[in-house]
Amino acid sequence: MSWIENRFEEGVIVTSVDWAINWGRSNSIWPVTFGLACCAIEMMATGSSRFDFDRFGAGAFRPTPRQADLMIVAGTVTYKMASRVKRLYNQMGEPKWVMAMGACTVGGGPYFKHGYHVVKGVDLVVPVDVYVPGCPPRPESLLEGLMRLQDKIRHTTRAKDSRIEAGKAMMA
Repeated sequence: MSWIENRFEEGVIVTSVDWAINWGRSNSIWPVTFGLACCAIEMMATGSSRFDFDRFGAGAFRPTPRQADLMIVAGTVTYKMASRVKRLYNQMGEPKWVMAMGACTVGGGPYFKHGYHVVKGVDLVVPVDVYVPGCPPRPESLLEGLMRLQDKIRHTTRAKDSRIEAGKAMMA
């Protein structure tokens, strides 16, 4: 018999606050409605009934960045568009995540080699959490990227690491 048996009433659930918050955040991701090129068509297909983004809690595409917590950058990012991507990212509330969708978004695609106007990856503009490769990536790939993002969200913590804080104190 373990020491914790019969210590709580029937039906009491004991969990960590981190786990409960992360569970809620990972199952209610709201992406911003944002697409730059052909990958946006595949992103729209992922929201359709055949692939059903809703079953992962991410089907409510929001029209404004102030209501969203996920930016799916889908398509070629040009230098002219990079400032707008950064502005939308800065307008999103915390916590926020970014998913780079497609070869053009991840590394410039075929346009980077012969064009001066394409950014070699959106990670030079905003911090990226999940990369979804392909040209264009299939809706199944985007769903896989969403599941990887959910895993990342579930393993975050809000606790301060005492070792890091001690290291900062020693450096000062």
